[in-house]
Amino acid sequence: MSTTPITVLLADDHAVFRAGLRAILDTQDDIACLAETSDGDEAVEQTLRLRPDVAVLDVRMPRRDGLGAARTILAAPGNRTKVVVLTTHDTDDYVRDALTAGASGFLLKSLPPEELITAVRIAARGDALIDPSIVRRHLARFADTLAPPSPPDDITRLTAREREVLQLLSQALSNPEIARQLHVGEETVKTHVSSILRKLGLRDRTHAVAYAHLTGFATAAPRPGRSGGPSRFSMP
Repeated sequence: MSTTPITVLLADDHAVFRAGLRAILDTQDDIACLAETSDGDEAVEQTLRLRPDVAVLDVRMPRRDGLGAARTILAAPGNRTKVVVLTTHDTDDYVRDALTAGASGFLLKSLPPEELITAVRIAARGDALIDPSIVRRHLARFADTLAPPSPPDDITRLTAREREVLQLLSQALSNPEIARQLHVGEETVKTHVSSILRKLGLRDRTHAVAYAHLTGFATAAPRPGRSGGPSRFSMP
């Protein structure tokens, strides 16, 4: 049975790199590239007109950078497009601005092709993916420079189980992985995640991960062991 493909817009000012991205995505039966553009203003215009499922934006583009384009797209009334940000430059400001804007992915251009395909699929279903090296280097660094050494009073709003779930979220576990760790069902995990977001006033799972690191909760609380893997966050 055929399914509706994930529609994608690509925005990058390097024509060769952009063509390579399209060639990678065009190999997948469940992904369709609607358009390409080389600057941020046109990326916003095309995205708002075509309403793709996912917009893949380079950070550095003429007229408007990818982060500015992401903010405009994600703030547009009725927007349903998810944004994945690509960059060559792994800097604190880029990571922080992308998370604040609500991007569903922040990835380095050096990533393997299959990870870009994975990122598009993850973003399209409402989840988020951040390059694992960025999670390791930057979120912990933000905690050292921007946050108090202990979690704020807001954390006391969470139940003991919700704190366990937040701790596992901070390790980038998906809902199925959290369910296995806590020996509960996935629907139970989704309920806890929704409650965490509501109580702490967080927009999505990406913000929950950032919150856990920024406040020091991720390092202050006991950390259940886990195996390595990609940093992906399944939305409730």
